[in-house]
Amino acid sequence: MREKLNENPLAQVALVAILVVVGAYMFISSSSGGEEEESAAPTEATVAVAGTSAVGTATGATPGEAVEGAVESAVESVGEAAPTSAPTSVPAPPPPAPVTAAYDSGQTVVLLIVHDGGIDDKLVKQASSQLESRSDVALFTVPAKRIADYAAITVGLEVNRVPALVVMRPKPLSEGTPQASVDYGFQTAQGVLQAVQDAAYDGRELTYHPD
Repeated sequence: MREKLNENPLAQVALVAILVVVGAYMFISSSSGGEEEESAAPTEATVAVAGTSAVGTATGATPGEAVEGAVESAVESVGEAAPTSAPTSVPAPPPPAPVTAAYDSGQTVVLLIVHDGGIDDKLVKQASSQLESRSDVALFTVPAKRIADYAAITVGLEVNRVPALVVMRPKPLSEGTPQASVDYGFQTAQGVLQAVQDAAYDGRELTYHPD
């Protein structure tokens, strides 16, 4: 049991809570006299670990043996019970306020995520500069080292390299759920413009049927 405690930090924390119960049990047993010690009937003990669903039950010839066995059983189950109480994920922080404001106003939000010094990054920045004069588009140039500030947008798209052109569909057209697309690598001025137009398109979807 001592080896299991040394190898399992969670078990060490759990045992602190358990020992309080054990101490109280032993105090009650010692104050009741020697009649219980003379009894040959086996004793059953159950120990629950606070804050988890881990429970240990054991039977022993004496109360002390029963409690010790129950503690060992509970410690063994802590590793299985503890993870269920831990959060599975941490929500991403909201995007910077200017991005949120632009999206809420109905603009097409464009994030250009670049690495300073890259050749393709420089060219795509030049190609995207045409968007700065458009009132219906909000262009944000994001250094790669600051991408975590935009995780609420980029994580869902699984952005994993730069340069990356992220275009968000305007809020009035997104039906209550933010939508975005991402294109990697060098983009021509026409390609950047096309990505913005596709995001803001609100017409009928046409399908092609070959003869």
